[in-house]
Amino acid sequence: MNENPRLSAGIDEYDIDYKAGQDNVQIMGLDVHNPVFGISALLILLFVIGTLMFPAEAKEMLTGARTWSIDNFDWLFMIAGNIFVIFCFALIFLPVGKIRLGGQDAKPEFSRASWFAMLFAAGMGIGLMFWSVAEPVAYYTNWYGTPLNVAANTPEGKSLALGATMFHWGLHPWAMYGVVALALAFFTYNKGLPLTIRSAFFPILGNRVWGPIGHVIDIVAVVATIFGLATSLGFGAQQASSGLSFLYGFESGISLQIAIIILVTSVALISVVRGLDGGVKVLSNINMAIAIIVLAFVILAGSLTGFLSNFATLLGSYVENIIPLSNWIGREDETWYHGWTVFYWAWWISWSPFVGMFIARVSKGRTVREFMIAVLLIPTLICGIWMAAFGGNALDQIQANVGELTKGVGDVSLTMFHMLENLPLSGFMSTMAIILVLVFFVTSSDSGSLVIDGITAGGKEDAPVPQRVFWAVMEGVIAGTLLFGGGADALGALQAGAVTVGLPFTIVLLVMCVGLYKGLHKDYRTIPVYQGA
Repeated sequence: MNENPRLSAGIDEYDIDYKAGQDNVQIMGLDVHNPVFGISALLILLFVIGTLMFPAEAKEMLTGARTWSIDNFDWLFMIAGNIFVIFCFALIFLPVGKIRLGGQDAKPEFSRASWFAMLFAAGMGIGLMFWSVAEPVAYYTNWYGTPLNVAANTPEGKSLALGATMFHWGLHPWAMYGVVALALAFFTYNKGLPLTIRSAFFPILGNRVWGPIGHVIDIVAVVATIFGLATSLGFGAQQASSGLSFLYGFESGISLQIAIIILVTSVALISVVRGLDGGVKVLSNINMAIAIIVLAFVILAGSLTGFLSNFATLLGSYVENIIPLSNWIGREDETWYHGWTVFYWAWWISWSPFVGMFIARVSKGRTVREFMIAVLLIPTLICGIWMAAFGGNALDQIQANVGELTKGVGDVSLTMFHMLENLPLSGFMSTMAIILVLVFFVTSSDSGSLVIDGITAGGKEDAPVPQRVFWAVMEGVIAGTLLFGGGADALGALQAGAVTVGLPFTIVLLVMCVGLYKGLHKDYRTIPVYQGA
């Protein structure tokens, strides 16, 4: 029997004529996809110019679009979020879970520790630093509504504050990332398609993905990614500058924020030039080491028994309330769940092309089951530990009537430092926290640059270094320019624009689930190695 060796290895390439980068053009040493690179760059440029000229108007218009999408399509965001979680869990337990990305003979490029460090640093490291204290404090003190209308400043309020925070950083967002990541990894490494967002739609659209429809998908992904990264870089610069001002008396103005952006962008450029293995992986490992030190300190300095109690409370509340918090029918806490949950779901979905594509890039050689466990369950557990340590400590301080947090959420960028100032070695650990914030931003910037470069290079993974440099610089320039020219209004407009993109991408992800399952199911049924042959 002359068996196809690629089939016996668990690889079934689609019979297509399209090759990664075939529509590319070479300009000034760049190798860019036509028209994705040009249109994406033009749209970004027009947005920046328009926002700088009319920052308040841009914020009002885009905030209005964001509010409209959240108010009118809250049901869609909530239903979709639940579907993604169920779908990802199903892939862990279904027989298709034995399929290996890249075929049965594929070997992982990175150790499990480095692999996990990279996917976690790209996925949520930034937000954990910014919101791990501010969010549970906001829920507990009724800063902007309370989850399920629980009474503020009560034991029940503390329990639900921790559980609701976990809800926003647990299974649902990681499922959104997991859907995109697995779809891209499967269609790239098992089907021979380019590593770009449009490839996940080949089972649905066929060769039409290489035409205008595919161009639109990739362009929206690029714009959403660059807007999300630039927004986070701008807000991160504000948090770091607030921390430096709080600790060392620096003037927390635009000059310090721009200096921080230049520093982060410069380090990201070095990492981007060194590439995935010599840059992103190294920084991600450093990142995780610092994060473990800071986390261990907060747990031990705050009270180990207190942490264990808060962790048990968080998990219990999460399990107890995940269904009520996932429901969208008859909610009486509309202010809270529109302002937090639906906003978060739109934000995570708008980030999913970037995070998903990066996770796909580093996940070759993993089985579907191993992939989903690592992307869905382990990060959820780590987020729970982090939130119980940071958020739990903050709530304990409020209950003990200790420190600035008893006044509630004031300056969001300072809440973490207010919590740390009531622990031993507060100055040193706050400095470590600032360093961690900056390194998290560097890893997001350089991984984001690799992703955007891949999309705008037609899925090629070996595009010229100057292209990666271009996008890394663009992220810093956009964040710095908007901060300098428009301040909070400009950043708010950028964030509102990124969140608004989450509405069409919700449909994109739902369609992606269908295409992914069709591809996995076909492989499992037709490739001999998965039938024990």
